Amino acid sequence: MDKPILKCAIVDDSTLQRLSIVKLIENHPALNLVAEYNNAIEAKMGLATTDIDLIFLDIEMPILSGFDLLDDLTLKPQIIFVTGKTKYAFKAFDYDAVDYLRKPISKERFLNAVHKAITNYKLKNDEGFDDEDFIFVKSNLKKRKVFLNELRYIEALGDYVKLVTEHDALVVLSTMKAFEALLPSERFLRIHKSYIVNLDKVERYNSKVIELDKEQLPLSRNRKADLVEALAATIRN
Repeated sequence: MDKPILKCAIVDDSTLQRLSIVKLIENHPALNLVAEYNNAIEAKMGLATTDIDLIFLDIEMPILSGFDLLDDLTLKPQIIFVTGKTKYAFKAFDYDAVDYLRKPISKERFLNAVHKAITNYKLKNDEGFDDEDFIFVKSNLKKRKVFLNELRYIEALGDYVKLVTEHDALVVLSTMKAFEALLPSERFLRIHKSYIVNLDKVERYNSKVIELDKEQLPLSRNRKADLVEALAATIRN
């Protein structure tokens, strides 16, 4: 499948920095630059009427900062922060940033950040996946890559969720609802208030549990019909 084309905007008060990002965007086949703004006030007005998938956003700008702009946006596109300082990194990820790039931007870091944004876009828009598709999650203050074909199930742990893969388990600060929306519905199903399962990993099931290799997970009564239908769909496909 061809890569999606993400509509991009740049918000930066430095003309030279905007030009450097423009060049990187124009050389990327999956990005389409549709707007440039030299301050957050201008961006706030423009983004209200412009459909954007991804913003390359500076943080330190006059009057309104990049954070202030995001606080004022009702619909938030994906965000890649671009700044000259590292001190905002932890706060940036409170805004669900795709990545945090420090100026001057290297091409390698730019491409890595854009790849994350493309992956997130495909997940959100249910565009279909192959064995190499993956998501990035934040665990123990580090970004970790999780391949979808290796993800067995997700378990709720209070304010956290545990991602169990073929190799290990990761604990992530998130909600089940957020992951249910993030993962492709044709491959993952919420089978219980505390569990989301990879349908490809299901080996057997009855009215109360499903089996994944040597593990058993509880199956809610009101989810059994959904499971049967979902498994039948994977066979048809």
